[in-house]
Amino acid sequence: MPTRNLAARFHGAHDLRLADDPMPVPAEGQSLVRVTAAGICGSDLHWYAEGGIGDAQITRPLVGGHELAGVVEGGPLDGVRVAIDPAIPCHRCDLCLRGHPNLCRELVFAGHATHDGGLQRYLAWPTARLHPLPEALTDADGAMLEPLGVAVHAVDLGHIPLGASVAVIGCGPIGLLLIEVARAAGAARVLGAEPLAHRRAAAAVRGADEVLDPADDAYAARLVDFTAGRGVDVAFEVAGTDSAIAAAMDAVRPGGRVVLAGIPSTETSAFPANTARRKGLTIAMVRRMKEVYPRATALALAGLVDVRGLVTHRFPLTEVQQAFATAVARQGLKVVVEPGTV
Repeated sequence: MPTRNLAARFHGAHDLRLADDPMPVPAEGQSLVRVTAAGICGSDLHWYAEGGIGDAQITRPLVGGHELAGVVEGGPLDGVRVAIDPAIPCHRCDLCLRGHPNLCRELVFAGHATHDGGLQRYLAWPTARLHPLPEALTDADGAMLEPLGVAVHAVDLGHIPLGASVAVIGCGPIGLLLIEVARAAGAARVLGAEPLAHRRAAAAVRGADEVLDPADDAYAARLVDFTAGRGVDVAFEVAGTDSAIAAAMDAVRPGGRVVLAGIPSTETSAFPANTARRKGLTIAMVRRMKEVYPRATALALAGLVDVRGLVTHRFPLTEVQQAFATAVARQGLKVVVEPGTV
């Protein structure tokens, strides 16, 4: 058993350093996990590029990473490969008891605020928040169950009617997963909108009937053609920009739903209020996910969602700077750090 733990810590914007830390010691009810896969999420990029997410700022060197899988060492799950649920709700507050653990008043989340995440070789985590991985899923697949869970939660909030039309504005990793989950939920037609060509190509492969470039002069006309002028039933915004929110509201029909899943770079977002009011839109905000890991695992196992094809770049923890540079440049789709790789 190692006596020291290598970790990547954010000290501020563009200030990510490797640290030689003491080994974590599991408390009662926790297990020691050797982290084998940690995906770089959009929120990790905010920590890296801006030193915070909105009003949440780095106040101490923080280990990021919340898309995680690993192998348990010791305890009742010794040797078991697991996906790690990054959220630890209290299960006691009024919101938890109402079925909203993602809104828990005492929620602890990996790689956020004062709680270190998985960009380290070892992590002590509550055993109850570890989900054993089926043999058919790789460790990297297990790490992708977290973004898949966010997509599942977003579709839950979208209330997609069977046979509905859907727009996904922003085809990064979660947007791509949303296309497949929306299909699995019964959407008959799916439109994607994305400025990056390689992501548009990935959206088409994953089941979008049409994928548009928002910067294309023909975008508005092609959107009208896709919906026959009526608008889609549900629009998902997954880019975190005001222009994406406006595009989602433009795409949806009167009386439709707009689900906002993107994380903005600032504390505020703006949207065209006249459009939203005149259309009588219902707007839902995505806050991480609820208890959806079993459902996400079932979707991956059934082949209804391709989590494996999402991972295009892998780096050892010792090359974490290059991993973040790749993710910031929006190269490929999903960048995964493998802390156990030398």
